[in-house]
Amino acid sequence: MTDHSGAADRLSRMIRIPTVSAEIEERGSAPFEAFVELLEELYPNVHRRLARERITELGLLFHWRGADSDSDPVVLMAHYDVVPVDASDAWTHPPFEGRIADGFVHGRGALDDKGPLLVILEAVETLLLEGFAPARDVYLSFGGNEETFGDAARTIAETFSVRGITPWLVLDEGGAVVDAPLPFVRGQAAMVGVGEKGAMTLRLSARGDGGHASAPPPLTAVTRVARAVARLHPRTFPTSTPRGVSRMLERLVPSTHGPARLLYRLLAARPRLTARLFARMGGEPAAMIRTTIAATMLEGGTAANVLPSRASATINLRIALGETVASTVQRVRRRVADRAIRIDVVDGEDPSPESSTENAQFGIIADAVRTSHPGASAVPYVMLAATDSRHFHRFAPAVYRFAPLAMSSALRATIHGVDERVAVGELERGIRFHRSLLQRLPARQLP
Repeated sequence: MTDHSGAADRLSRMIRIPTVSAEIEERGSAPFEAFVELLEELYPNVHRRLARERITELGLLFHWRGADSDSDPVVLMAHYDVVPVDASDAWTHPPFEGRIADGFVHGRGALDDKGPLLVILEAVETLLLEGFAPARDVYLSFGGNEETFGDAARTIAETFSVRGITPWLVLDEGGAVVDAPLPFVRGQAAMVGVGEKGAMTLRLSARGDGGHASAPPPLTAVTRVARAVARLHPRTFPTSTPRGVSRMLERLVPSTHGPARLLYRLLAARPRLTARLFARMGGEPAAMIRTTIAATMLEGGTAANVLPSRASATINLRIALGETVASTVQRVRRRVADRAIRIDVVDGEDPSPESSTENAQFGIIADAVRTSHPGASAVPYVMLAATDSRHFHRFAPAVYRFAPLAMSSALRATIHGVDERVAVGELERGIRFHRSLLQRLPARQLP
């Protein structure tokens, strides 16, 4: 096995470059160009042996030709942009210092998503040094504006479609290796996203007569919007258990004991019961089985004593599998029940279809997990957040979401939060995962 002792140092250097896509207008594109140049320095064999395309200003697509270029290729995805840091947050180590301490690499992007990007490149670079060639073509797709729902990954996916290339396997960020993913479950599970919810932003707005606040009418633009928001409670949408959740429960049965094993078997076979139970649990379980809705921004007014002539609310929805953007808007409109409220779709994408767990692609992922994290088994689940892989699911039949790093609940809480960090030992295991996956690729199409 090639020595990866420098992986932590290389990740540290990546973190030091503040590729904050939400601040690109303020910072300019220089950090992103610096990051691309850093990759050239850190991974010379990748850049010497693989063809690289710049697709949009922030998209990187590497093409590694395999022994059988007639077979459909594999696409390994990651993104190199990160979310902003709140200056008022107290980090143990500066977020863009890339400090290596206490067995961790600290900093913004360590888990989301520069760490997962690094382990892909480390695996490919070392396999190239060993003279390895994959059984089929492999593409590395890296986007620089995933966190701002940018167009880099979408344009890369469109490039595949225009060229008539249908990936055999697409693997992006998503789940991770976790401890006890649900109550009564023992041991580790590698949570592999087989589908993801849709994402939509709505703007509810209303107009009213302006004027002095000393003589307000019964219903102002603000109160009309506030009433509409209040009508959109967490139970606005019905519950339904996706097949991916039932498959998750099936796979977790061996990790339970006693009455819990009977419960998980029952839930796996009874999706309606699962939906009722998960709804009562709230939090992430409830989000798995229904469309979620949250008011995230309110706007209106110019002064404390002036009635605004216009008010609005921004609503974020994560659309459950089985629903669509159109059906979701229709339900919101019925629930608001006010023709004076204007409802505009700011952006919206339907949920993805679910990828199979009974195919060679999922089997290869499961085998690679056994190599990198021997105590974990691959378990399917439905992702609640959006990833760049959603742009491939319209034409690629096998799309999965999994970062091969173990993350405790405390570590997962640092993603987009304070003190984001990744264990140095997990970088080694992540590299091992991708090496194993690439070495196991079959040359011929398997059913």
